[in-house]
Amino acid sequence: MSPDLPFIHHFEPGARPDAPPLLLLHGTGGNEHDLTPLGRMIAPGAALLSPRGKVLENGMPRFFRRLAEGVFDEEDVRRRAHELADFIAAARDRYGIGVPVALGYSNGANIAAAVLLLRPEQLSGAILMRATLPLSQVADVALAGKPVLILSGAADPIIAVDGAARLAAALKAAGAAVAHHTVSAGHELAQADIALARAWLEKRQAEAAQEPTASRG
Repeated sequence: MSPDLPFIHHFEPGARPDAPPLLLLHGTGGNEHDLTPLGRMIAPGAALLSPRGKVLENGMPRFFRRLAEGVFDEEDVRRRAHELADFIAAARDRYGIGVPVALGYSNGANIAAAVLLLRPEQLSGAILMRATLPLSQVADVALAGKPVLILSGAADPIIAVDGAARLAAALKAAGAAVAHHTVSAGHELAQADIALARAWLEKRQAEAAQEPTASRG
């Protein structure tokens, strides 16, 4: 942890300059180390930035408060999303990294979705695993083709199917390039999540690498 940054966090420098950094956002009860193995599998050689959520629920770290299962404190969601966005900007300066792709799971995916909807300039894209729409009222935001992958579990007892669908619809309405897949799993992650996320990210990197050539043509 760097003392000048407001979140307890873990950072790993990247070995591949062409790979976009990943912002790893854990689920309820996780910490700044939980998703680093997942990040290495999905984006080998990428820089990894992983903050720990500041909100405690029965001693378990989260990124924002909830009032009950599936009922979010939306005022806190907004406040914490701006706080996280400010951290991303400061961490980019501190570590000299580019705009990251968020890789979030459950509560971490929901705060990543909130950042996309409130401070989209701080993320270059997002992989949202077991996510739902975190805000009932969404202001106009221009996502301008920003790539987003949503991965839902077919037998997820926590995230309702319509929640992920509403999130996908809200992001598409804002102009994001959204891919939404449902895998044969519950709320837990499966091998299919890793395979889909890695393939999606590799495709985005390949497309980004071709953009300068295309613009010169």
